[in-house]
Amino acid sequence: MTIAITSIASHASATLARDQNDTSSALRFITCGSVDDGKSTLIGRLLVDSKAVLQDHLAGVQRQGETDLALLTDGLSAEREQGITIDVAYRYFATENRKFIIGDAPGHEQYTRNMVTAASSADCAVVLVDATKLQWQDAALELLPQTRRHSLLANLLRVPSIVFAVNKLDALEDPSRPETRGQAARAFASISHALVAFAQAAGIGVTAIVPISALKGHNVVDAAPLWCDYLGPSLLEILEGLPVTPSEPDLPLAFPVQWVEKFSTSADTSQGRRVFWGRVATGRAEVGQTITILPSGQSATVAQVLGHTRTPRTVQAGHSAGIVLDREVDVSRGDWLLASAPKADEFDAERAFVPPSRELSATVAWMDDEPLVAGRVYWALHGHRWVKARVKRVVHKLDVNTLAEEDATQLAANAIGHIELTLQEPIAALPFAQSRVLGSLVLVDTASHKTSGAVLVN
Repeated sequence: MTIAITSIASHASATLARDQNDTSSALRFITCGSVDDGKSTLIGRLLVDSKAVLQDHLAGVQRQGETDLALLTDGLSAEREQGITIDVAYRYFATENRKFIIGDAPGHEQYTRNMVTAASSADCAVVLVDATKLQWQDAALELLPQTRRHSLLANLLRVPSIVFAVNKLDALEDPSRPETRGQAARAFASISHALVAFAQAAGIGVTAIVPISALKGHNVVDAAPLWCDYLGPSLLEILEGLPVTPSEPDLPLAFPVQWVEKFSTSADTSQGRRVFWGRVATGRAEVGQTITILPSGQSATVAQVLGHTRTPRTVQAGHSAGIVLDREVDVSRGDWLLASAPKADEFDAERAFVPPSRELSATVAWMDDEPLVAGRVYWALHGHRWVKARVKRVVHKLDVNTLAEEDATQLAANAIGHIELTLQEPIAALPFAQSRVLGSLVLVDTASHKTSGAVLVN
């Protein structure tokens, strides 16, 4: 057991050292896990101990003379009344070394869709594990279903870094009871072993496993040497060293058009032509590229690329750009500008785009109360483009407890499964493992307009 924990700590240290140069950007991370594991309290502790909360704000979250850290993020009246998190709450803070954007995701199973929304743009997921809810004395320790589900979802959504924070270990020891001495360390070792086994079985890469006390602040901002026999960095120190989600500049250009702007005079930098604005999904937008417009199939050449300040320059993936074409073609919001396929003698199968297709095999995280069944038709959103999508077949569902793939004819709310889709019009999609933008879709109910599922192309 000691070897397993040590190897993860070593891996985390190596990751932090290797990615030291990637920490200039703000880190977006979410806290997730089961209900009442201490997610909101942890964020409150980070904000307070990093001195990111004003005194008058801190005075406003007093309950019976004590500070309730969870109220710093739980802003809805229903959240404060019930003591739970319902919607994702975002908070911002900074240390001397880095800026952070925190998403406090709800733990209830019925709000899984909110967690998926927050995780889709996160650089790190901090999965909290409540030590007091687990039978850590058992050799066959079982994790809570939501711990498994949220970890699986974070992994499916390609969140680059996953950190397990084992919380409330301080509650396992009572100074007035000598027989409880050392229980926190034994519980952390047992829970870490279960987390390692689960992560290996699920194919989840774990950045670190950290013992913390969100309520008392142990190992959250400042390291607590030898607490729970842990010698690694504090949670905040780990977060300060994590890389942000890398963009995808090495793939061919893919540009979803979000807004079409028409200039009225030839004195403008666009020379009177329309400018197509959006965020570069993959590759680079640069002058001279031959592009194909989806869905019309027309071709054109990039005459000019404008940055977000309207300055002509090359724009890489992840940044906003305005593209001017060499001739007037019909392009609207929702269309895609794609790098044209290379010449036959320059063809590179690993870097070329998969031709637009109407048939998709995908993994789906189902979020609608109405079950997903074969034959149902939904709106599918890919970039800014809406197309009709019919569920061709439900292949299987994933058992979050055993990780087994089970035969299924439908997927209930909060289930994860594998499906096949037939689209009304073709889209240029890549596997999600290759591109987070081109490999993801959202399914929306055509009648209720509810977000029904998050789709990851296989």
